Amino acid sequence: MSENTLDRLEQEIPALRRFARALVGHPERADDLVQDTLERALTRLDSYTPGTNMRAWLFTILRNAHINELRRARTTATPDETLEALSPPAPAAQEHGLAVRDLERALARLTPEMREVLLLIGLEGMSYEEAADVLGAKVGTVKSRLCRGREALRRLMDGEVGEDGITRLPGRPLTPATSREMAAVVLAFQRSAAAAARTVHAGAEVVDFTERRTGT
Repeated sequence: MSENTLDRLEQEIPALRRFARALVGHPERADDLVQDTLERALTRLDSYTPGTNMRAWLFTILRNAHINELRRARTTATPDETLEALSPPAPAAQEHGLAVRDLERALARLTPEMREVLLLIGLEGMSYEEAADVLGAKVGTVKSRLCRGREALRRLMDGEVGEDGITRLPGRPLTPATSREMAAVVLAFQRSAAAAARTVHAGAEVVDFTERRTGT
């Protein structure tokens, strides 16, 4: 195995931890899942095609490992556990605290299928095709889940009551600017509170959960 391959695997660990924590809802279990993923990846390097998206390949391994774990445990993460995984370690940018908490609560109430697509495309910046490869789904299915997930997120953040009976959050209107700020904080949940605050005040460029992704 080349040092370059090891370096690339190491570079993907933060992204793997973000995805794992959002899936399993518990930091320790997420880290165990990431370790399992890396071990599997190291034993399956011959299945990786050089020059392709290593992150998508690793995410596929992680998600499959998670599904196997769920089948064994016959349990899923609770909304509260998912909130813990998405929450910053300490309050960041106090003036945005309530809005950020609303976003976290809303993400936790989405279906796993919607949340996965939003995380892969909205947070990790994957294309439709890359997300489809990770999820083992068709591109059209990914686009549909993304559209429904964004609409559900808007409705949750706006405090609407839907026909599906989901309890909506009493919320503040989700504007594009506020969404970008909130997404920046969620992206920084593994950083210190000070670092997260700097991300918000610097106006970090992140994908807006509420806007359509153009292109493929």
